Amino acid sequence: MGVGAENTEAVSKLSASDAGDKEETGLVRAHAVKTELEPTDTAHEDRGTWGRRLEFVLASVGYAVGLGNVWRFPYLCYRSGGGAFLIPYVIMLFLCGIPLLLMEFAIGQYTRLGPVLTLAKICPLLKGVGLATVVISFILCTYYNVLMTWALYYLFNSFGTPLPWQSCNNTWNLVSNCSTGFPGNATHLWSSSQQFFDYKLLEMTDGIEQMGELRWELFGLLVLAWIIVYLCIFKGVKSTGKVVYFTATFPYFILFTLLINNVQLPGANDGILYFLMPNWGKLLEVQVWVNAAAQIFNSIGIAFGSMISMASYNKFNNNIIRDTLIVALANSATSILAGFVIFSAIGYMAHVHHLPVDNIATDGPGLVFVVYPEIFSTLPVSQLWASLFFLMLLCLGLDSQFAMVEVAVTCLMDCVGPKLLKVLKHKELVVLAVCTIGFLLGIPHITQGGIYVFQLMDHYTAVVSLMFLAFFEVLAVCWIFGVRRIACMVERMLGKPPNAFFQICWLVVSPLLVLCILISSIVQYTPARYGKTYTYPAWAEVLGWFISLLSIVWIPLGALHELCTSKGKLLHRLKASLLPTVELGGAERQPDNGRVQMPDSVPLNSPLRKLGVDS
Repeated sequence: MGVGAENTEAVSKLSASDAGDKEETGLVRAHAVKTELEPTDTAHEDRGTWGRRLEFVLASVGYAVGLGNVWRFPYLCYRSGGGAFLIPYVIMLFLCGIPLLLMEFAIGQYTRLGPVLTLAKICPLLKGVGLATVVISFILCTYYNVLMTWALYYLFNSFGTPLPWQSCNNTWNLVSNCSTGFPGNATHLWSSSQQFFDYKLLEMTDGIEQMGELRWELFGLLVLAWIIVYLCIFKGVKSTGKVVYFTATFPYFILFTLLINNVQLPGANDGILYFLMPNWGKLLEVQVWVNAAAQIFNSIGIAFGSMISMASYNKFNNNIIRDTLIVALANSATSILAGFVIFSAIGYMAHVHHLPVDNIATDGPGLVFVVYPEIFSTLPVSQLWASLFFLMLLCLGLDSQFAMVEVAVTCLMDCVGPKLLKVLKHKELVVLAVCTIGFLLGIPHITQGGIYVFQLMDHYTAVVSLMFLAFFEVLAVCWIFGVRRIACMVERMLGKPPNAFFQICWLVVSPLLVLCILISSIVQYTPARYGKTYTYPAWAEVLGWFISLLSIVWIPLGALHELCTSKGKLLHRLKASLLPTVELGGAERQPDNGRVQMPDSVPLNSPLRKLGVDS
């Protein structure tokens, strides 16, 4: 925080002084020329916008509300104090989630650029953060679509009578340790749904050392999943904006339908009480608060670049404060709704099999691909419920997948768009190339040992890398670029600055929370593992860290490139790399010959003046 405050004050003095030190002034001018990453006028003119504000809101809600809301939050809630967990969860939502989401919306909508060029203009020294967010999103989308492949596999298998995971009388079952239902404390038994997942869907081997053969059924479904993604985004926001009317709203129809059905089942109340029963003692544990902050952070999708990218297609005066509240609150409400749906069904299964709820409750893919299929097999019209549920999973995943692929496309078009179009001629072919590369990188996940690759990549991408990127993004925007400039951005777009709450969160609360999460993640680091027993060999751990560094490494490389390509003494180059150059795009944003520098002074009506932060 001290670094950011000192830098902002120095910038203000440089900008306000007409007769300041010539060397310093020359430095600023030289830096402005050097760091100008100007897209062509044609690129701005051709850049699409959302057809309606509702399309942007639905796309953002669809991205934020993903599979983690269904399989992660309910389990985390009940393990972290039940209803008591909602207290730190809501506090972290308002202190961390909402302010940082507004921050990303603001810089994306104002600059009308993807995360790479946006971060390069905001803080040239940390321009690598923008590229790192694109890399982590693309890595994630290569294996996230594998989940869509599994959902398609279950969907197509949901129309048979009986459901294929309903009994132990199938060719893939190990009859000697198969149980038609949950085995409880009998550790030598596996449920029929677990065996369907392991031996039919995955045909899994004993470890990552044995990759086995390609699963051709999954190969075909992976092709289908990427075709669906391509057809939904190949026209950019024009096509995505129409698709989200269905993909973002249909899951709510299914969730409410499932909830109405589940609460009428015997034992449902026990499951809901187990989900919500407060354990107030948990509030005294630091880890519970860290879990709440991490869940908010990961669920909304901060530091993946997707929110910046989607906001860059907004109109300049779109009310991002209103949209931020809608997206963040809808995301959290969906998590709580999913908790009621999941635990009412788990309570029912505990009642049927005469087991405690905690013998059935789990998180991750096991919840939606093992526990819930077992539940459907006990319901009337099970084929209908199963097909609707897996269609819902497909919609939840596709919305998130759209946004992650769009980040990569936006990055390419912003940075090297004209050169790419000379070769590929049409943007649709650029999207096709991105989807094709994503498909090829996803093939290792659909081998017989692919589940181990999947778990390894998910651990080192979504757990290890993300918090590093999040910290440096918040450092670059909130402390180095400065709260004043963010407030000026919002004021120019909406006509008034954000209130004191947002500015205090940007200045102090949110950065410190992110730093705490990062430190906690480092202190409590554990190597990746699959299930409760399989541990990865040393070479796989090294591979995992390499995957993690694929995104993190761009931060120091970007800083090194910025310093090496600058001229002058090292101290002057360092100062120059901390000074932002922000350009407005589009005709409506060019009141001053197409280029507007962010003012360094605090707006006259800014709440920061009341806090004594102005200089």
